[in-house]
Amino acid sequence: MGGKKKNWKETEKSTPAAKNSTSIEQESLVTDLYRQRRARNNVMSLLLASLISTTIYGTLENPFQYTLSNIGNLFAYREYFIIWSIIAGFSIQTACVVLFKLENFRRKRSYSLMVYASIALVVTAIIPALRDLMPMWWLLHVLTAMFYAAFLILGLVPFLLFITRENPRLRGSVIGWMSAILGGCILSLVFFGKSAIYEIWFILAVTIFLMYLSLVLFEESIVKICVGLLRNSRNLDEDVEKIFIDRKSLKSRE
Repeated sequence: MGGKKKNWKETEKSTPAAKNSTSIEQESLVTDLYRQRRARNNVMSLLLASLISTTIYGTLENPFQYTLSNIGNLFAYREYFIIWSIIAGFSIQTACVVLFKLENFRRKRSYSLMVYASIALVVTAIIPALRDLMPMWWLLHVLTAMFYAAFLILGLVPFLLFITRENPRLRGSVIGWMSAILGGCILSLVFFGKSAIYEIWFILAVTIFLMYLSLVLFEESIVKICVGLLRNSRNLDEDVEKIFIDRKSLKSRE
């Protein structure tokens, strides 16, 4: 009679149903954590493939003398040009879409523009770019190349504005990267004229920028999940690694 009554919340926490609910929540967080890490690795792998393929293809001939289109159309590298466009277009498009979803960016037009950009790049590589022999095809080639850059920029810029509003500390980095991309293209045109340098700079700079964004945004998302999962942890990094080690060992047993 004289004993203290347990608070109803404490009683609820001690029930099997409450414990089961907590276990399910933790398992959901672990699954989400594993998914985020895998998505980050996939995005980084794709962007690395874009980086390497652009560097290799762009240097098959002298990039200071020929454009990427010249390398593919004036020499025996037409198939390589198309393959490169598929790799670069798909990698950049996929990375952007994954980042959009990661940050819950719901502007459907940006998703569509990324797809259009990827298609425009591949179409640009397929269309012959022989100005003297096929002037109409050459003009169409130039237009699709311009569409690629326009679609990519129009799809990406609203997302960049969105994440800088949500996370103001990224504003300086984003402005710096965009200035470097644009400034590098202008300087390349001024100093090297119409060559592959400004094209390579644009593709490589955008790819590296997306790699940077992937590292930062995925890291923030993973940290949020870890904080929710390991509230009482003294060493967050070590405990997170233990989760992945335990999960891998469990899968290997299965």
